Order: sequence, then structure tokens, then C-alpha cells
Amino acid sequence: MKTVRRILMGLSVSALCAVSAQAETITLDAMHAWPGHNPFYEKVAQAFTKENPDIIVRFRASPPSYDEAHQAVLRSMMTGQLPDVYFSGFHLLPELVHALQRRKQAVDLKSFIDKEQGQWLETNYEPSVLKLAQVQGTQYGLAFNASTPVIFYNADLVKKAGGDPDAFPTDWPSLVALAAKIAKTSEGINGMAYDVHAWPDDWLWRALIMEQGAPIMNPDGKTVAFSGQSGLHALQKARNFVTDGAMALRDFDQSRQQFVSGKLGFIFASPNSAKAFSELIGSRFALRSSVFPLENKQSGKVPTGGNAMMILAKDQQRQEAAWKFIKFATGPVGQTAAVLGSGYMPTNKLALQPEYLGDFYKKNPNWETSLKQIAYASPWGGYPGNNGVQIWRTQRDIIGSVMRGKITPQDGLAQMVEATNALLAK
Repeated sequence: MKTVRRILMGLSVSALCAVSAQAETITLDAMHAWPGHNPFYEKVAQAFTKENPDIIVRFRASPPSYDEAHQAVLRSMMTGQLPDVYFSGFHLLPELVHALQRRKQAVDLKSFIDKEQGQWLETNYEPSVLKLAQVQGTQYGLAFNASTPVIFYNADLVKKAGGDPDAFPTDWPSLVALAAKIAKTSEGINGMAYDVHAWPDDWLWRALIMEQGAPIMNPDGKTVAFSGQSGLHALQKARNFVTDGAMALRDFDQSRQQFVSGKLGFIFASPNSAKAFSELIGSRFALRSSVFPLENKQSGKVPTGGNAMMILAKDQQRQEAAWKFIKFATGPVGQTAAVLGSGYMPTNKLALQPEYLGDFYKKNPNWETSLKQIAYASPWGGYPGNNGVQIWRTQRDIIGSVMRGKITPQDGLAQMVEATNALLAK
């Protein structure tokens, strides 16, 4: 009898251990930038856990920009406290990968992708979207958010200024001229906002170079290519926004507040502003959106902002869990939740089908504008080396001085080129 009892007790313990093993959950440590984006990240994570109850996603406190998130991850790498999943800004991905490679911590996604069935990769992602998260041809991430700069405009002010809200200008001279007319409609009204002088990263600056069909870097990869006409023209245009376009030099958030209050004609922003603007404006005025103007209609490009999901976990089990989360978040269900919660472009082809976002876009044209620029969207490349964040902060100060009229565009360009090339050489 004692022997039987021991056997039964042994079976009970084994059974309990088996149940415990099945019930064991993995909690992924994840990190993204922009605290205001927390709600839609949480929504995606919750939907993922509902389908994968054995994996929970917990987000670290969100740094206020891609640049600051990048700095935080580099510090975490030094202290051995990297998150399991990281959403890296596209422009900083190469710099981060190179830093991880030096410590043999960069995770190539090829082995995970190769295990997927059939044409999974081709079915879900366009080649151009895959390239956004590649470094020297290797897939180190999958794009989660994607955006190209667009214009949001107050259709009521445009009409009041004599413009046609249904035929918004798509060239720079007409845009600036319209901004000047809008500013004259009422006291306290500004024409436009192109906040490159206060933007947290170099997205809008690169846009002014790339829309001319010009490169950012020289072929040697050591010096900038905007030391000539393209850079000068970009700075002259930025100054022109202030002198002729009735632009007030405010910070990033103040311009948005001015726009939603109905005191600004149009603003250049990320398409992820579609949701926030719609909710904040309500019925105060008619909100519309338009594409980014290209000076060079043949070869002009716009930089694709956003981020890529990377695996930074070291443990194989956690890597497998992280891969499941990445697949879901960049899949049609995850992208539908992300887009509806933000306004970003979807990065998954299947998400454009009617049952996901297709019908929604037909009913909400302001959200669709960025999709119209896919044909000339280009990767938002970073600078080689480890000084990308410092480079932009240095450039931004100089651009601000030019826009305020403290220095000429010619002097500003000379300072930008000298400072940037010096930081690239470090």
C-alpha cells in the first residue's frame, strides 16, 4: 500500500510539473519611442497575447524621440540590459546594427524567415518595405510603422484665401504664395509650418534635399553631398517659408496646437497625425491632406520615416517568442490595429485588403495620402559612424539660425557641411 501511495504521489508531482511547464509564460521586454504612441502599441501587444496567451509583452518607458531611444539602447547595450524587442527608427538602424555587431549581438532574421512556410515573406511584404529594415542587404528587422511627410491643411482657410481646397498646390512657389494669402485673411493667422528647425530628427531636412532628386552622401560615404546647389537651395527654401510663407518659428508641439485651433493654414507632418488631428479638430473646420511637393518630378524622393522591429534577446527561447510578436505586429491584424490607432501607413500588403484597411481608406481619404507617395518613397538613411544624433542636433541649430535670418543660407550651408563632415570623420 505504501508503495502504491509513493507511485501515485510521484505521478501527481510529475503531472503538476507538466501543467506548470505548459502554463509557464514568457514576458517580453520591449521598447519604442514617442510616449504618445503608447496606446496603439499596447493595443497591438494585447491582441498578440490574446492569440498567444503564453507570451506577454511589457513595454519600457518610452523615450521622447527616436534619437533619444537610440541613445538609451546604446547605454543598455553597454550595461547588458538590452530589451528583447526594440523598435528602431529607420535612420538609426545601421548605426545600431554596427554597434551590436562589434559585440556579436546583432540578430539576423534570416534563420527565422527561412522557417516560414511557402511564400510567406513575398505574400506579406513589398521588397521596398523589406529594404527599410536591411543593413547591407541583411534583414535585421521588419518595418512596423512607415510614413512619408504629408501636408495637412485647413480647407476653410484655403477657401477664404481664394484657394481651391479640391485642387491644393503641389509645387513650392504656389504653396508659399497660398500661405501668404492665408496669413492675410485674419489677424493672428499664420500661413504655413515646416518645422525643420525644431524637428526631433532630420526627416524634414532630408526631405528638402531628396525632393530635388539629390543625394545626402557622396559615393565615398565619408562626406555629405549637399555642399553645393542642393543644400543651398534647401536652406534658401527654408528661409523663404518664413519671409514669404508667413511661417512663425515655433516648436514642434506649438505648431500642432496652432493648427488644430484653426490659426494655421497648413502644416507638414507625419501621416500619423491624421488620427490626432481629426479627434482634436472635430467639426471646427474641414481637415484635408495633400502629398509632399517634389521639385524634381522625375527623380525626386521623399524619406520614409517610421521604425523597424528588431530582436535583441540573446536567449533562443526568448528570440523565438520575439519573432512571433514581430510576425504578428507586422502582419495584417497587427498592422490594422497599429494604423487605426496611429494613422501610419501599413507595412503589410495583406492589410490593404477590404476586410482589414481597404474599406477604411475609401471612407477616410486623409489617412490614405501617404500611400499615394509610395512610388517615390525612399529609405530614410542614417549617417555612417556613431554620431548620427549629434550630427542632426548640430545641423538643426544652424538651420534654425538661417530661418531666423541670423546667418545667410550660404554661411549656414558652409557651417553645416564643415560640422557634419568633421563629425563623420570621428
